[in-house]
Amino acid sequence: MITMRNDYLTFGAPSIEQAEIDEVVDCLRSGWLGTGPKVARFEEMFRQYIGSGHAMAVNSCTAGLHLSMIAAGLGAGDEVITTPMTFCATINSIIHTGATPVLVDCDRDTQLIDPQRIEKAITPRTRAIVPVHLCGRPCDMDAIMDLASRYGLAVIEDAAHAIEAVYKGRKVGTIGHLTAFSFYVTKNVVTGEGGMVTTGDNELADKIKVYALHGLSQDAWKRFSDDGYKHYQVVFPGFKYNMMDLQAAIGLHQLSRVTVTLKRRNEIWQAYNRAFADLPLGLPAPDDPDTVHARHLYTLMIDPDRCGITRDEFMERLHRRNIGTGVHYVGVHLHPYYRSLYGYRPEDFPNATWISERTVSIPLSPKLSDADIGDVIESVRMAIPE
Repeated sequence: MITMRNDYLTFGAPSIEQAEIDEVVDCLRSGWLGTGPKVARFEEMFRQYIGSGHAMAVNSCTAGLHLSMIAAGLGAGDEVITTPMTFCATINSIIHTGATPVLVDCDRDTQLIDPQRIEKAITPRTRAIVPVHLCGRPCDMDAIMDLASRYGLAVIEDAAHAIEAVYKGRKVGTIGHLTAFSFYVTKNVVTGEGGMVTTGDNELADKIKVYALHGLSQDAWKRFSDDGYKHYQVVFPGFKYNMMDLQAAIGLHQLSRVTVTLKRRNEIWQAYNRAFADLPLGLPAPDDPDTVHARHLYTLMIDPDRCGITRDEFMERLHRRNIGTGVHYVGVHLHPYYRSLYGYRPEDFPNATWISERTVSIPLSPKLSDADIGDVIESVRMAIPE
């Protein structure tokens, strides 16, 4: 007997518990809503979790990427190598520095940037590489860092999906020169909107702290703390990229449960792998040896030739059964703005184009109950023609 959910299973719904609610209420009662002591606590908690020298909270991963690029000295005339299989924020951050993004194709199975293609794209104008740890799977950082060392390039990691990821015993966030993380509402650690930059470089950390808050020489919460008013000086034409205590109040408790929630994500991941093994779907590639996958997105590949249905038809069938889905991503080279600006064609990046036409993300959240998981599995199986 086929059953139908009564309520809509929203894709990427966060798991919010009473501890977060109480911390936000405490924040509201304290009267300290902007950048303050809770942000400082969250930064130190995140720094310890990652094992980085520094962690600077910002209002989004996009802000973190932009600040990292500015701090690394990127600007007009420079080239930055990255992947087309990413959210537009990665490319936009490069553009906003005045630099030019240079795309190289990804591996079709892992969906990650291909280091061999990176080296072929390096020119005398190349200044940085931005690897994207897509879906929570860490990139081949040994190969990327070797290239960076040999050619004198900065490595700025886009770890929006990869808070829990580990590469050969090293946490993502301790490998490249700078790493940007996301706490957007669908991410594994949530603050609503928010991000973090990690680095082991004292000078880069100091720059980001200043650049993130108007270029002021003092943190806002120190200026208005109970130690008394502190004068400040503007030392750089900075940005309004700071995180609020209201956001950090949520993140403190989200991060405290990150090990438990990753365990639940792993359970859901394995349940999906078992349930879909006999279907004509493309499943996520096995984990690379000596890595920890952050399990941010579980993506299926809906190939019409194998499945008898297009990706968009598949999504519509799940939608009719009250199951939300996502697309991560349509490659940036396929969007009209970048095609017009840089002359990209679908055939320039065949693997990214192939993935873009087939990829679909199904719900993966520690908030999912066993019944929710069963509904997703049943709906996927029902959507594929026999």
